[in-house]
Amino acid sequence: MKRILTLTVNNRSGVLNRITGLFTKRHYNIESITVGHAEIEGISRMTFVIHVEDEKEVEQITKQLNKQIDVLKVQDITNQSIVARELALIKVIAPPATRMEVQGVIEPFRATVIDVSRDSVVVQVTGEAEKIEAIIDLLRPYGIKEIARTGTTAFTRGTQRSANSAKTYSIV
Repeated sequence: MKRILTLTVNNRSGVLNRITGLFTKRHYNIESITVGHAEIEGISRMTFVIHVEDEKEVEQITKQLNKQIDVLKVQDITNQSIVARELALIKVIAPPATRMEVQGVIEPFRATVIDVSRDSVVVQVTGEAEKIEAIIDLLRPYGIKEIARTGTTAFTRGTQRSANSAKTYSIV
């Protein structure tokens, strides 16, 4: 099953290497990684999309990540209400005769053409992974020269209420 883990870490040399090494040692497949500066200087946020067999493996990897020196916080946000996005740049074969057709295909996805050359266009699209896959499938018949994808970046929406914090009220 696919899981999304977010980590808050100290922004230091070697942190990413140690964390990915931990995944590698335990034979976990990392489907995507995104890393960037957080809202606090010297802190970075990492988002990992990993594939695991069961909940036990997620618990195990979370415990092991929390033991790392530069890891400040680990969260499995898979089952929470989240905002998740990915960016893709897609270079499509598009001679002048088919450019308007390509534009018509990408418009419903709110994608934009960000570069035009003699024989191709570069399309930029952001959204959830399913949206990215859908536009790629529609552009494939035109001929795709290159694709560059960022991988998923995500965090939880607003204030999250845990199941334990739900209060019960009595009318009596």
